[in-house]
Amino acid sequence: MLLLKMFSRILKYRLWCLVCILLVSLSGFAQRNKSFESPSLESHASFSFIVLPDLQNYVKFRRNQAILDVMMNWVLMQKDSLNIEMVMCTGDLVEHDDIINPDGIKMNQTGRQQWEAVSRAFGKLDGVLPYVTATGNHDYNIFSYTHKPKTTHFPSYFPAEKNRESQKLLREVTTNVYGESSLENAAYEWRSASGKMFLFLSLEFAPRDTVLSWAKGVVTKDKYKNHTVVLLTHAYLNYKNEHVKALSYDLEDANAGLAIWEKLVRGSHNIQLVISGHIGAKDNARKHVAYRTDLNAAGKKVHQMTFNAQAMGGGHYGSGGDGWLRILEFLPDGKTVKVKTFSPFFALSPTTQHLAWRRESYDEFTFQLD
Repeated sequence: MLLLKMFSRILKYRLWCLVCILLVSLSGFAQRNKSFESPSLESHASFSFIVLPDLQNYVKFRRNQAILDVMMNWVLMQKDSLNIEMVMCTGDLVEHDDIINPDGIKMNQTGRQQWEAVSRAFGKLDGVLPYVTATGNHDYNIFSYTHKPKTTHFPSYFPAEKNRESQKLLREVTTNVYGESSLENAAYEWRSASGKMFLFLSLEFAPRDTVLSWAKGVVTKDKYKNHTVVLLTHAYLNYKNEHVKALSYDLEDANAGLAIWEKLVRGSHNIQLVISGHIGAKDNARKHVAYRTDLNAAGKKVHQMTFNAQAMGGGHYGSGGDGWLRILEFLPDGKTVKVKTFSPFFALSPTTQHLAWRRESYDEFTFQLD
């Protein structure tokens, strides 16, 4: 009888300890959730654009492709709450355009598998949200170092008819190195609910002179003269906020950031925002981003922003970029744009939600369109 009473007391004590532990755990869980702020709009009348960084390190390893899926699924889930109207990607959709013998260390997916993976990821948005993507150096065959013209499988995996929501906005397109029309260089027109007109202009990596001439002809057309033009290209600024002057590829007829500025952007009257990617250093957020403003020919500010994340999460052989993306909220005054940097990947779990926002001044800021 005495042993039974002792056992009962021990059991009650252990149960009490377990309850205390659970209460403390639940309290911490609640605190973590309570302190976490899900992305939201400052005004219900705002709309937003999502900027995706270079995606190459997500698709080159099969293990990382699920993180890209998390990002795309999050965009779909937030479509209404953030009033998302456009998704943009800075290029380098794949690590290697045409590799057929990956070594399993630098990558374990062939070029075809990488293109299939990134096309499938964007397929989540097909028929739901429009998207525009630049092409980056890794999307071309220049990594074979045979110095051939920069050819790519991009048109096969991202044809105009892939996404009807993008196709409805497609207004201008020019030819690639094969002489075939391709979304490597294309312009899309979109009108906000308040009537503000945008033109999204996407250019190939190191655009040829003929492409820059075509782009200049597009933005100077009378029908677009009052549009806010958003230029999407790949290699434009370095992390020191300087225009890239040269590219380390043996390419003829190729223009880096400074040449793009001088031959196209500076002379325009309506290019007000340039978005690019390309740069980065292992687990160094600052070296993945850049921002500067300059005046164009009309005396208007041109906001030039580089955003990337490909070497976050362990470098080029890590997670692929820890799920980082950017939210650009356009307030109803038609001028104010609030920039925020967020990771749907870290936001998944209460144990990592405290990592889901980047609050440094280079990751969270506001600017004014003219």
